[in-house]
Formats: sequence, structure tokens, C-alpha cells
Amino acid sequence: MEQNASTAPASHDQNLNDLQKMSCQVIAQAISLALSIRELIRQGYLFGGHVLVRAFVERVTILLYLHECPEKVGLWNNGWTHKEAPSLAKMFEVIQQKQQHTQYVRGFELTSSMNSLTHGKPSSARWNTVPINGNSIGHSVSKILNRPELCDELCADIIPWMVSLQGMIAAYFPPRLDGAPDPPAT
Repeated sequence: MEQNASTAPASHDQNLNDLQKMSCQVIAQAISLALSIRELIRQGYLFGGHVLVRAFVERVTILLYLHECPEKVGLWNNGWTHKEAPSLAKMFEVIQQKQQHTQYVRGFELTSSMNSLTHGKPSSARWNTVPINGNSIGHSVSKILNRPELCDELCADIIPWMVSLQGMIAAYFPPRLDGAPDPPAT
């Protein structure tokens, strides 16, 4: 929040390039989703928090992808349509290739659990099962207060993406040496 509060004013009333215009929208959405996840954690709605992870990760990944492939910003400007825009899995693969990762992970392997949650697949049950009546297991429809490992997992999943988001804020709006953000490039 602090980084956004100090960076966002530099984008107001400025002549932004297409990447910066995109980033203003996507950064704000990512921060809003992160705050929503935080609030769900605080309230004990861990399943809902886990479901929002994909939406949050997708926005940070769009920022990473377009930073690595700025020539693709036209896809964003044209609506980022399902038929034209890369899938989350494809963006993961392209980012790894651009960054020349030595250990490559297929995109679908990175998105599998997030897709399970988003699309209500049978494998998503692990995120809302709770112990009931001693030896039984049920599916929670409300708060999950007796599975601290789910809370820890959710927090651990979000932290690296928060760091990436901060990196993207700095990449799209680099700070000046005096600490003030640079005016946006034209």
C-alpha cells in the first residue's frame, strides 16, 4: 500500500504510454484482490481466499508477461480476448523462456491447483474439508477455524506474488534516486 501510495500520484494527469496505462488498471486490481484475500484470511474464510489466488496471480502474471513482451500490449488494448491473449499457463511458460530459467516448469503444472479451485473440480475438496464429530470429515460452508495449515499455505502462496507485484510497480514506474517516482515516460 505504501509503495502504491507513493507511486500512483505520478501517474495522475500524466501522458502515460500503453504499458503504463495497462499497469495502472492491473496493479490496482491486484492490490484490491490481495486486500480481499487478507480480509478473508482475517475472517477465517480460507476457501474463498484460496479461490481468489488465481485471479490475483493472473493479474501479477499479466504485468510480468507484458513487461517481458512489451510488443504484446496491443493484445491488451484490443480487449485481451480469450482467443488472442495467452492463457495463464502460456504466460508462465513465456516468462520462464524470456528469463532463461534453467529449470523449466510446464505452465499447466503451475496452474493445475488454481484451476481446480476456480472451476470446482473434485480435487478442490482439500481446501474446504474440515474435521467434524471427531473422526468424520465434512465440507465447510463457512469459516474454517480449525485448519491452520490452510491459512499458512494461503499466506505462503501469496507472499512471493506480493513481492513480484512490488517489483512490477517499480518496473512500470521506476523511482528516482531522490526517492520520488519518475514522471511516466511518454
